Amino acid sequence: MSTMNQTPREIVKELDQYIVGQKDAKKAVAVALRNRYRRQQLDDEMQQEVTPKNMLMIGPTGVGKTEIARRLAKIVDAPFVKVEATKFTEVGYVGRDVESMVRDLVENAIQIVRKQQYSRVYARAVKKANRRLVKVLVPGIKKEQKKSSNPYEQMMNMFNGGNQPEEPKEELTEEIKVNRQTVFEQLEKGLLDNREVTIEIEEPKVVPPMNNGLEQMGIDLNETLGALRPAQKQERTVTVKEARELLVQEESAKLVNDGDIHSEAIALAGSNGIIFIDEIDKITSKSQQSADVSREGVQRDILPIVEGSQVNTKYGVIQTDHILFIASGAFHVSKPSDLIPELQGRFPIRVELNDLTAEDFTKILTEPNNALIKQYVALLATENVQVTFTQEALAKIAQIAFDVNRDTDNIGARRLHTILEKLLEDLLFEAPEMQMAEITITESYVNDKLAAIVSDQDLSRFIL
Repeated sequence: MSTMNQTPREIVKELDQYIVGQKDAKKAVAVALRNRYRRQQLDDEMQQEVTPKNMLMIGPTGVGKTEIARRLAKIVDAPFVKVEATKFTEVGYVGRDVESMVRDLVENAIQIVRKQQYSRVYARAVKKANRRLVKVLVPGIKKEQKKSSNPYEQMMNMFNGGNQPEEPKEELTEEIKVNRQTVFEQLEKGLLDNREVTIEIEEPKVVPPMNNGLEQMGIDLNETLGALRPAQKQERTVTVKEARELLVQEESAKLVNDGDIHSEAIALAGSNGIIFIDEIDKITSKSQQSADVSREGVQRDILPIVEGSQVNTKYGVIQTDHILFIASGAFHVSKPSDLIPELQGRFPIRVELNDLTAEDFTKILTEPNNALIKQYVALLATENVQVTFTQEALAKIAQIAFDVNRDTDNIGARRLHTILEKLLEDLLFEAPEMQMAEITITESYVNDKLAAIVSDQDLSRFIL
């Protein structure tokens, strides 16, 4: 289920599958998303008046701020981009301007729309790919082609991409035709998927970094120059299954209209896009990161984008009025009121995320769909090692994570990654030699591996 008309309760239920606790934050983002759906039901004039209620998430690192926003975008298949506000604080704005976050959002939307368009033409693209494969697997008899001796014609051919070798003309005997029909049917049934084949495909485009000035004007010089160069071909030896997928990509690109993709992506990013601005507390005047002028300057640069402005991209102009902005920060040193008043007013919804408890850590280890324990069990199962954790062991791991966070730096749920890696280090190392083993991780095993490190504060600060 990934539609825009989900109820807030349904959205929260989906978020619960990946994120433990933080009910207030989940409720707030679910309402913000539902309001988008409500806005789209209004008449055009009223739609323009209703702007998104942008959100400010306040809480320490590792409690789920980014994950909530990322999962929210996935639920509705919306364009999503995460940026760090500190990326825009370098002296003289070395690097990218603040509008680049909107251009990145459009790039993300292009990927989403292209994927949707490709799926619509997939069946036709597969047929075309199979036909190309048939010609490789059952080659015809090549005919000699006469090359033009006219130098003017040769020069014109070069400008039109004619310097690429033309597809040779083939002579087909009755036997070749019958063989091709048989092979085509076998390809459609997937009977030749594991067979190796050498195919010619277009070389993928390598896009070098864009010039900052050109990017701000929405001009992509690389793409313009690329259009003047004829497409280069390269040979790949792969299985028929892999070859089909490569050729399907090429054929899909020919069956869709880039202009339609670009205009649809601009509309999608403008109406459904979500931009997550992390570390916004680092650009307040109380932050110790850089000069005051630079920090306030960045806030003033972000302001028009959040308020609603036009941004040039290489695909066209996008209006930012209805993009949903979610900002987040720990606000240890500063507070939201340290942001410039105009920017504060653009983030009317404030949500405070709670520190994680030892009980939360136990749930994080086991409950979410992508829970860490499930990941390690699956990884070790690839070596035929079956691992189980007792409830006491899980509670002990959670307690250690909580204690280390309290006594050193609080990095939230990320602490569980370092603790589990240390706990299972020997097992992960020896697993290939332990064929068909069954291991139970108990509380005493956890104590044996971690107790000495946890009891020594200097050691735990260094290792965990």
